[in-house]
Amino acid sequence: MNERIQLLFADATDLKTYTLKNSEMTIEMAYIAPLCDEKMISDFITVPFIKEEVSFRTHLNTNPQYVTVEDPARWQDLILRGNVLIENDGVIYSLYTGDVICNQSPQTQVESAIQGPQLALSEDLNKSINLIRSMYPAAELAIEEHTVGYVSKTPLLVVFDQRLVDPSVLDNVRSKLSEISVDMVQAAGELEKLIIGKKRHLFPTVLITERPDRITRAIAKGKVVVLIKGSMFALIMPAVFFDFMHAVEDNYEAYWMTRFLIFIRYSALILTVTLPALYIAVVSYNPELFRIQLAFSIGASRSAVPYPSFIEVFIMLFMIETLIEASTRLPRYIGSTATTVGGLILGQAAQQAGLVSTIMIIVTSVVAISNFVIPINSLSFAVRFLKYPLIAVSIFFGITGVAIGLFIYLAYLCNLRSFGKPYFRLHGEINPAEGDIGQVRAK
Repeated sequence: MNERIQLLFADATDLKTYTLKNSEMTIEMAYIAPLCDEKMISDFITVPFIKEEVSFRTHLNTNPQYVTVEDPARWQDLILRGNVLIENDGVIYSLYTGDVICNQSPQTQVESAIQGPQLALSEDLNKSINLIRSMYPAAELAIEEHTVGYVSKTPLLVVFDQRLVDPSVLDNVRSKLSEISVDMVQAAGELEKLIIGKKRHLFPTVLITERPDRITRAIAKGKVVVLIKGSMFALIMPAVFFDFMHAVEDNYEAYWMTRFLIFIRYSALILTVTLPALYIAVVSYNPELFRIQLAFSIGASRSAVPYPSFIEVFIMLFMIETLIEASTRLPRYIGSTATTVGGLILGQAAQQAGLVSTIMIIVTSVVAISNFVIPINSLSFAVRFLKYPLIAVSIFFGITGVAIGLFIYLAYLCNLRSFGKPYFRLHGEINPAEGDIGQVRAK
């Protein structure tokens, strides 16, 4: 039995198979460790078998929790559902020992969802694999073990669907993990930097997530997931631009509502990148683009401001960046209150003192709110930087500079690669074999 099960789960390092002998009989048993309660296995199987206080054959035949399995085609599904298979004299028994994680795992903190699952990954790799295997009960799910860090010797798990994964991406991930030569690795973000190496990308090329449902969907699309012990976050590779703009709620909301939210998201991205630069360009170079009433209104609001528009923009952006950093560093219970009050006081005081115009406060507020609409933090952080090069060119070249800067960003996105895959392609197109997951498996 064990040999056949090992063939079914050839790349599953969490599969456990044992052959036990006592004076009466020999048994074989197989199970997937993260899905099972090993204390229950010890109490119901290992200890009674070794102690021989009661004939174990009698124990198998009289205990109603042991179910005889006559169809070998059911072995795979039973093991993936948290059962232990036991073979004795050609008879296969099944015992359910599933370790169901409900409130044992932490709740999502970064990528919250209203309708979706509320459980996040755990710092314990076994619990994380339990969640992933529960949501993705397929024998093709392969798990490889790696270790990084000469001193920390941090365990890693590389998870993928061996029938859907792109071999070139998998080989790329393996080679990058093998090339890591540092003393300590303790967090997913640190591992991401080591995998990317010395490249200085403007946009993130590895998606970091805490959600098991996002991970299982990525595996079903042929991607590779890396889990690290001691971190609640996993790395998904490759990652395209559209992955970072995709929220988990998009999978659970109605079609038209989802499309509307996606439209808002991309509109907010454009606003947060371009609005400060457009403000400088239009106010300083091209005020004729406004209607005459609006031009007079903006001019009146800036009448008390003693310096050019770009100094005004830098003052307000510096203030908003420091508030965002303060909200991150302050304790959770007072962070949001302190930054909200600080923002209101600073904005009102700066406007009354004539340091900035009323229009600039509106622009800064729109930029800050739009930046928070982006669902993935790593892209949100990158977008916070992208507006500054556009501000720089708008100071000297106005609207023309903003247009050229946006064109350069688009060209850069089209040229960027994530583990050899185009970064600016349609979401989900990972390899030629991919498509409907059921059709791929049917082949």
